Amino acid sequence: MHSAFPSGASRVTKGFSLLDDECIHGLEGQLCALCFPKIITEPLIPVKKTRAPKLSSLRDPLPTAAMPAARTARPVRVAGAPRPVRTEKVSTDNVDEQRVYHLTHISNLGAILQDGRLLANDALTARPTVDISAPGTRDLRRAARVSGDGRSVAEYVPFFLSPNATVWESVRAEAAEAADPRLARDAHGSEAFDFVMLVSTVKKINDGMAERAAAEIVSAKARVDEAQIDPAEEAVPFVASVIAVTNGDAAGALTRFGATPATAERMLQTLRAEADGAMILEAELLVPDAVPMDLITLIGVCNDNVRETVRGILKASSYQPKVAVYPPWFHTSADPQ
Repeated sequence: MHSAFPSGASRVTKGFSLLDDECIHGLEGQLCALCFPKIITEPLIPVKKTRAPKLSSLRDPLPTAAMPAARTARPVRVAGAPRPVRTEKVSTDNVDEQRVYHLTHISNLGAILQDGRLLANDALTARPTVDISAPGTRDLRRAARVSGDGRSVAEYVPFFLSPNATVWESVRAEAAEAADPRLARDAHGSEAFDFVMLVSTVKKINDGMAERAAAEIVSAKARVDEAQIDPAEEAVPFVASVIAVTNGDAAGALTRFGATPATAERMLQTLRAEADGAMILEAELLVPDAVPMDLITLIGVCNDNVRETVRGILKASSYQPKVAVYPPWFHTSADPQ
């Protein structure tokens, strides 16, 4: 698997001001409706002055606060009439702009660019130069199934939902006791600045997958027409076009999956609405089979030296995503920023 789940780098860096306002949910600026709720201003309603009621006689009492207002009669429901439909509350949380993060060692970047896509672990024909996942981790993910379609977790490309994901924190932490059994020995021995973070958004990936599925269907129809085959005899190709979202380690026995468009969106909303934000650090977004590099909009690096190295690697490819220096992604959360 090219990636998985980086401190010796210089903290004096330039060029990362564009990401300074990122919230805990991975959104920059004020795109997050939870961290930056919109202020709803209500129009001022003019208050009409009411005249005191005229007394018909001196015996009529003036209305006071102690006198209860007259109750309005409840509407009478006619037998057989349909019950009023309750409208469900629509969430205002925009999960489309949720950032997703895929980690890989800088030594793997050249091969990824040459192939033009991030491949799921089971689709790899050769192990990456620096493997991050331990062999036992790969076996567990191969055995685990994504609820909904029954495919192996190893058939999906994993993304984090936070730049401070727990497994990534284990990589960039220097303490020996922070070693995570899910990580390979090479990952434990690497420095944080040896890694790069490939970034996209939920919307970008969903749109790209929909285009891929449509293109595969068109291509299959063209092959049928060219070969003059009866369409009834030609099997319709299965193209996985739905992401899955988990609320924890995808190989965990108790992990829940959102593997349809509706359940994946609800899972994202639940993770982002959690008060302490702990669950989103364990969660994953899974993309079936492969992720084309043109869906990667940003490569995050630790310092200027790494940025120049990445730009040199990109010169040999047709993909030119933005390369941004953002040290907070590469320092352990225990470090003072």
